[in-house]
Amino acid sequence: MIWGLPTSLFALMMISVVASLLVIIFSFSLVVITIGIIWNATLYILLTRLGSRIRHISLVNPFPKSISNRKESVLDHVKY
Repeated sequence: MIWGLPTSLFALMMISVVASLLVIIFSFSLVVITIGIIWNATLYILLTRLGSRIRHISLVNPFPKSISNRKESVLDHVKY
């Protein structure tokens, strides 16, 4: 978790920040700067709330119970 957001939502937030910075740099308008700040603040609040809801919902355990190096196939692809 980075700034209270899961990694995927944090990446989405950073994409939005970089895009709004590019718009602000090339716009030279106070209105656009204000809209960019409001947009990023609103997106952060929404993603934080969404991230807290996703954290409570755990549908499947992503990791297996055991890890083995045993061959899964009876076919021998490698000659020893």
